[in-house]
Amino acid sequence: MAQRFGGKYSPDGVKGDTPERPAFRGATVDPVGARSNLLFLPAIPMVFLALNDGAFGLMIALISAAVLTLAAWLLRGGLLAEAAYHARKIAKRPAIPRKLFSSVLTGVGIAFAAYRSEPGLVAPILYGIAAGGLHMAAFGLDPMRDKGMEGIDTFQQDRVARVVDEADAYLAAMTDALKRAQDRKMEVKFETFKSVARDLIRTVEEDPRDLTAARKYLGVYLMGARDATIKFADIYARTQDAQARADYSALLDDLGENFSARTRKLLIEDRSDLNIEIDVLRDRLQREGVRIAPEQDT
Repeated sequence: MAQRFGGKYSPDGVKGDTPERPAFRGATVDPVGARSNLLFLPAIPMVFLALNDGAFGLMIALISAAVLTLAAWLLRGGLLAEAAYHARKIAKRPAIPRKLFSSVLTGVGIAFAAYRSEPGLVAPILYGIAAGGLHMAAFGLDPMRDKGMEGIDTFQQDRVARVVDEADAYLAAMTDALKRAQDRKMEVKFETFKSVARDLIRTVEEDPRDLTAARKYLGVYLMGARDATIKFADIYARTQDAQARADYSALLDDLGENFSARTRKLLIEDRSDLNIEIDVLRDRLQREGVRIAPEQDT
């Protein structure tokens, strides 16, 4: 069903309905592009062209098609994992090098396809090596080392990762639930709140010591927000209740303000901790006889 887009500059728009914060701030391009999706296509004609090649030829074509499809699927996962890795300042390398496995499987799949027309070992192996190398050159390798993990307690980082995954699941459930309400303005307002919530998530990821102060927000509050969103979507989809819409809108406003305030407080505390460390270091250097020139404004 077509939906009318509303907003500040729409004919029936209300100035106050448009949030000051851009709703889709930080939006990124889908890392799975057209060229990776095209890799699912070669398996289809390969099977149809082998229908008249007998049982053995058809079996070789089916194996080749299955391997190439698996390689394309692994590539999609690898691109998504790589995008998530680059989006964070602190990240572990992907547990499974999907892009590397995809390149290897692409070479294997092409080798099987080449064996259909040129039985033997040399030609299929050469074709497979060439295909795997071109695939690797086109899509690159997976991130092979952790980023920004120096000096960070890995146990604490794992605790943060579990809380962040839980928070992401709550936000994803809220996104899915709001689709049932079919209210464009509420979806935009929720995207604004989600951007604020992700700011808090990134702050905790970058400094795991903030987990204790933010855990209630990323767990209890988001779980309650998810439940409220599901109830609102169910009620509004059936009745178009204006009061329910107003109450849910006020809830999003309150949540956004509280999450923003918590993020600002965590950043101020982190800056205060840094200033304390700098002052302590300066005192130690001065006791050692090292004079530090006062900072001058430029």
